[in-house]
Amino acid sequence: MNYTNLLLKKDPPLLTITLNRPDKLNALNRRTLEELDSAFSEIEKDEQIRGILLTGSGEKAFAAGADIAEIQALDLTSGEAFARFGQQVFARIENCTKPVIALVNGFALGGGCELAMACHLRLASENAKFGQPEVNLGLIPGYGGTQRMARLIGKGRALELLLTGNMIDAQRAYEMGLVNQVISAETLVAAGQKILNTILKKAPLAASYVLETVNRGLNVSLEDGIRLEADYFGKSCASNDMKEGTSAFLEKRKPEFKGK
Repeated sequence: MNYTNLLLKKDPPLLTITLNRPDKLNALNRRTLEELDSAFSEIEKDEQIRGILLTGSGEKAFAAGADIAEIQALDLTSGEAFARFGQQVFARIENCTKPVIALVNGFALGGGCELAMACHLRLASENAKFGQPEVNLGLIPGYGGTQRMARLIGKGRALELLLTGNMIDAQRAYEMGLVNQVISAETLVAAGQKILNTILKKAPLAASYVLETVNRGLNVSLEDGIRLEADYFGKSCASNDMKEGTSAFLEKRKPEFKGK
């Protein structure tokens, strides 16, 4: 796909994806969602890429919501389709088998906050702002915000943000559990790279199994979730990486994982 609203910087094993509509505060229009969908589809096939950083261009915004001009023309049928497409794209990101870290600098509002929540980890600069202001427009979040926010920070806190439409700063987002770390804007990218590089030193299969069991386990009962965990524990025991990891531990050396 020819990307016009995204910048992709490939530095194996890392890939940095930058939302590139700074004049629109990186608002998520249909084209941007289509490009994200295509990019993450390709990432799954690219064996050189093992970790992804997702950020926004400019100093003002990660992504300041959806494109309001597109939303204004929606009706019952087109509105549902609009939401389902965005949900499909964000589900692809959430279910990516490779770790995805959102680097949030500036505004992450509406669809931008939902995009950050679809990533596996979230790092925020000190000037980051988060919120779901859809109620101010007579709307509710449509890209999974009502569901992911409640799962991340709990029902009460999620309802407070969803019903008031209030913005919160990075420190409050950290206190609520919405972001993993708050870092200066100057070191945000380096911090994201450091975390990814730490993850990428671990067994690739084990990391992908962790992502899958956590994501799938949130949608089932505890009993079914721990059964799922046992299944994937068994799969990891059958891997070459497990044999290498345990051998390296016993031999007091660094493991050389192959992702098999």
